[in-house]
Order: sequence, then structure tokens, then C-alpha cells
Amino acid sequence: MSDAPLESNVNTHSRPSDLRITDMRIVNLKGLPMDATIIRIDTNQGISGYGEVRDWASPTFALMLKSRLIGENPCNIDKIFRKIKQFGHHARQAGGVCAVDMALFDLAGKAYGVPAYQLVGGKFRDQVLCYCDTDSVSDGKVMGERLKKRMDDGFKFLKMDVGIGLLEGVEGALSAPPNMIDTRDIMHPFTGIQITPTGIDYLVEYVRQVRDVIGYEIPLAVDHFGHINVESCIRLGQALDPFTLAWYEDMIPWQLTDQWKRLQESVNTPVCTGEDIYLKEGFMPLFEARAVGVIHPDLATSGGIMETKKIGDLAQDYGIAMAMHFAGSPVSFLANIHCAAATENFYVLENHSVDLPWWDDLIDGIDKPLIVDGFAPVPDAPGLGFGDLNEEAIRERIDESRKGGYFDPTDEWDDERSHDRLWS
Repeated sequence: MSDAPLESNVNTHSRPSDLRITDMRIVNLKGLPMDATIIRIDTNQGISGYGEVRDWASPTFALMLKSRLIGENPCNIDKIFRKIKQFGHHARQAGGVCAVDMALFDLAGKAYGVPAYQLVGGKFRDQVLCYCDTDSVSDGKVMGERLKKRMDDGFKFLKMDVGIGLLEGVEGALSAPPNMIDTRDIMHPFTGIQITPTGIDYLVEYVRQVRDVIGYEIPLAVDHFGHINVESCIRLGQALDPFTLAWYEDMIPWQLTDQWKRLQESVNTPVCTGEDIYLKEGFMPLFEARAVGVIHPDLATSGGIMETKKIGDLAQDYGIAMAMHFAGSPVSFLANIHCAAATENFYVLENHSVDLPWWDDLIDGIDKPLIVDGFAPVPDAPGLGFGDLNEEAIRERIDESRKGGYFDPTDEWDDERSHDRLWS
């Protein structure tokens, strides 16, 4: 047994038990596939932690939490999460809570000198399988070639869109009320859009052409079917079943558990949803109904690192695999990597930014590229695993159309107050 004192393993700027949050600041980024906000939480010991508000979410969701964090010890991650989780909700409204969670794991890991995955029980893997979305084109053979290029780049899992967007101009492919086909603001069951046999035949041939190019050895998932009803989803799913697809993603809104159960029981391909669901309680109806084959939480929506691991653990109890949705900067990406490493039934992680040559440059102090031959190595450095942001690269990507520059003061949020208690 080593005679080295415990403090030799601890970042002793002072002591973790005396660590306190003193400030929160933000920087808004543009140029990513989906714009995002990075938050920085500062402490009395000169340690800072970084998190990220998910794509297209308001930074207000994070800033409103600042006054509730000041004075807290960031190492008390679960205590703080229970204090602030009431201020999150499904989809982008969870952005602030999740960003804070990422920053707390970054801070606590730095304070104790351990990677974030160690704070949730250790890791099951040393590298994380990744896939990237590939923009659709109307020609199935050309789409196949685009996916083949991903394979040549080392990716071992693929995803593409297959839906009514490919049927534009195809006579007799869709039946719909006036002005409904282009809407994105009406839930699927209420649009009246249906795919005809002509439309189904067209999409089947499209997928056949893709498979003819890429073969069957690499998993291929499909997404973005359009706002069609569950009956059309079932007919289309049954027609595509022979192509051994990895999953059908978000065919219908996640809230419609009974319809998901109908879909799951009607097709022979796993069905998948979850990127807009907040907290493990939000997933429970789907689990209990055995209504999905794969869940797909977005860590920047679902509650952060610890909550997403809990979601994965619950899914495992029901025999369900967990893939993970991600679109953002390397900060949120690394939070996902730590969670994926620590979750046994993890499957594969999405990344929308592989075509941006400057994406890796947003952070420093970590081996690059972050994805190598289709896998992301799990970093062993403290916290999220990178040294710091690359200030020059970040400044080049600041969204000047939104308020604030490079981590400008946010003193106006210091005194935000309300009676937050949920019980009398």
C-alpha cells in the first residue's frame, strides 16, 4: 500500500471541501450545424468547469440558474441537480440544467483529479463508437456513394434520412390536405399526410439502391420520415424491414406511447426515440409499455451525465439498448463520451460536426482528432478531459447577433430570486 498522502491525488489549489461557485458566464457560438452556447462556472479556487446549452436553446435557461448556484460546492453534483432540475423540461427547455450538470462534472473531476466517468462508477469501454449524419440527396445510388465515403473514412455505423422529403415531385406519392406537406408545426397524427403505395415503392427502391452500394455489414439507421401518421409509418416500416436497418428513428412524437407500442409490434426493425425526453421519469412510459427497441437520449436534454447514465441503466433492465443523440461543440461531445463510457448498454453516439475541419480546434489539451477510425477515445484527464478552450478559435465563432461576447460578466443574473420550493 502506498504511503503517499491522499492529497497527492487531489488538486490542492485549496481543498475540494472548501470549493465554492462564484460566477457563471457564457459565450454564444455560430457556425456549428446547430448553434450552441458554452457556459463557464468559476470557483473561489481558480478552477473553472465548462458545459453546453444544447443546439437552438436559449442561454437564458442557464443564466436563470446562476443565483441558485452561487455559494454551492460544485462537487455536490447530485445535491445541486436535485435543486435545479425543476427548471428543466423536455426538449430545449432542459438546456440550462444539463449545461450546469456538465460543468459540475468538469469541476468536480478537476478538483479531485479524476475523469468524469470515474465519478459515476468507472467505465465499460476505452473508446466510443460514433456515427455521423449524412445529408440526403434524391438519387439513391449517389446517397449510397456518400455513405460509402463515410465508410472509407473509418465510420462503422451510418445514418440517413428516408421520408416524405424525398417524395417531392413524385406524382401520386402522397395524399394530404392543402398546405400540410411542408408544415413542421403540427403533430404527426393531426396533419392528415399519408404515404401512398407509389410513395412506399419509391422509398423502398431508394433504400435498395443505397444498400446495393454499401452492402449489409455496416449498420444503417434511418430518420426524418416526416409528419405522417402511425398507420403510414407501419406500412412504410413493414416495406423497409427486409433491408435490416439498425432502427427507425422518431417516426412519431415520443409522447404517444400507445402509438409507439403499435409501431413496435407491427414492424421487424427496432424503433427508436428519446432525443427530446427529460429525466428518467420521462422515459418510463416507453419502458413499461415495451414500446421501443432503442432509446436515443440527448444528454443536453435528458438531464446531463448522471441522469443519462441512470436512463441507460433503467433501459438495460427492460432489455433496451441506448444510443445517444448529439449535435454541438466538443464540450458537450466529451460529456457524452464520459457518459457513454460509463453505461453498459450503450450502443453508438451521433455527431453532426465531422465535416467541420475547425471543430476539434475549439478545445485544447487533448489528443486530436477526437474521432479516430469511427471511434472516440475516452480521455483519462480530469473532468471532461480537455485542458481549456482555445480562446482564439472560440472568438472566431462568436455569434455577434446574440447578446454577449467572450464570457462577458453576467452580474444582472446574480440576484435572480423566487420561492422555488415545490412543497408546503
